[in-house]
Amino acid sequence: MSTQSLTLNRGMLILVATPIGNLGDLSVRAQEVLRSVDLIACEDTRTTRTLLNAHGIHTPMQALHQHNEHSATPTLIDALQQGKRIALVSDAGTPAISDPGAWLVAAAHAAGVTVQSIPGPNAAITAYAASGFLAEHFVFAGFLPATASKRRATLNTLKGPNPIILYEAPHRVAACLADLNSVFGPTREVLIARELSKKFEEIARLPLADANTWLTQHPHRTQGEFVLIIGPGEPAENIRPEQDQDHVLRTLLDELPVSAAARVAAHLTGASRKNLYARALELQSAAADSADTADSNNPAHSQHNDTSG
Repeated sequence: MSTQSLTLNRGMLILVATPIGNLGDLSVRAQEVLRSVDLIACEDTRTTRTLLNAHGIHTPMQALHQHNEHSATPTLIDALQQGKRIALVSDAGTPAISDPGAWLVAAAHAAGVTVQSIPGPNAAITAYAASGFLAEHFVFAGFLPATASKRRATLNTLKGPNPIILYEAPHRVAACLADLNSVFGPTREVLIARELSKKFEEIARLPLADANTWLTQHPHRTQGEFVLIIGPGEPAENIRPEQDQDHVLRTLLDELPVSAAARVAAHLTGASRKNLYARALELQSAAADSADTADSNNPAHSQHNDTSG
């Protein structure tokens, strides 16, 4: 068989991002792919049918959702290995991101099937771009646990300087915002994005202390899908390493009392004033011990009483 024949017979799994609200956001390239593939694996055939009908696409579909993904994957992998081209879509946004599909993609890689991803709508990135939060990195945590205790425990593991992107369902959003306020504090900012790209889209950036008031101002605000983004905390790079802290403390202790040295060092290094005070006492004690040792070893400071007659 020629190389050209092998290329033509090779199956391919193609991830296609679909609109998160506005059907017009399906790219031209995505439309071409959905028309040309042999099969579309989709989360809900009814939802995907609405999208396909809007663009005059009539490709066969097969359901692939959280309840059948494991059982349906072997059949799809077999079709891919026989040379079929299959598109993978979710109900909205980029497939396999907090949606079914990752199991199939992993199986495709394991089977040596070519995987391609067509970029397009993504709720997390759409919201983050609108946040204006200034940070070089962010954490995407997706959906949090449904129960309050597990949700708070998860949030505590996410504490840090980077913005955190979350998805939340409408019936849990109020409880989630309350937990965010409890874990991150009332002054930390949050971006609330609901119904992105839809008719009633709203985007608000405000302190967590004001989030519940904003949510309850209008009854419709507890409806729809939400993206919540916790703003950046204190940058870790603003806290100087311990070696630098010691250098700052030693310099200040030459001129200032311990309490004043700790206060100024806290301002300069970003470290805890309490911790710096304790460290300053240690450094001061070590310096005193070192001075005593030096004095005892210096002959000039020793007294010699000659008692011989």
